[in-house]
Amino acid sequence: MDPLLHPAAPHSLPWFITAPGQTDSLMNFALIFLILVVLFVGSLYLHLHSLPERISHGRRQHQFELVAVLALIALFTHNAFFWFAALLLALVRIPDFTSPIESMAQSLARMAGGGNAPPEPPVAPPQADDPPVSAEPAPGDDQAEKV
Repeated sequence: MDPLLHPAAPHSLPWFITAPGQTDSLMNFALIFLILVVLFVGSLYLHLHSLPERISHGRRQHQFELVAVLALIALFTHNAFFWFAALLLALVRIPDFTSPIESMAQSLARMAGGGNAPPEPPVAPPQADDPPVSAEPAPGDDQAEKV
């Protein structure tokens, strides 16, 4: 009989039962496995949670910011409604109504000769160090003769 075993203990113990003062290898394995599983499941959760943002960003949609905010609200409130709303907004392409209307308004303003026509780019005033600009071509300037 082994002197380390208690007399009331059975003589054939399973492999995971350790002697007093020894390292419990099953507990160490279970601890490492649990930490890895929690990290993997958390990573999978966050990856799945960002699905609407990735879809919307890949399609270069106008409502990307709205989808991102809804997904963030869903993450912090654990409310699935916001996530489903973000997913639906990411999957549905909303037409851009404002760009054609703005283009028509700018064209009509240019045709009318004023109004909301786009402003002319500002011209910088001449500096004191700049040479004066003359309307006459410089002598030997071949490009001025061709025009």
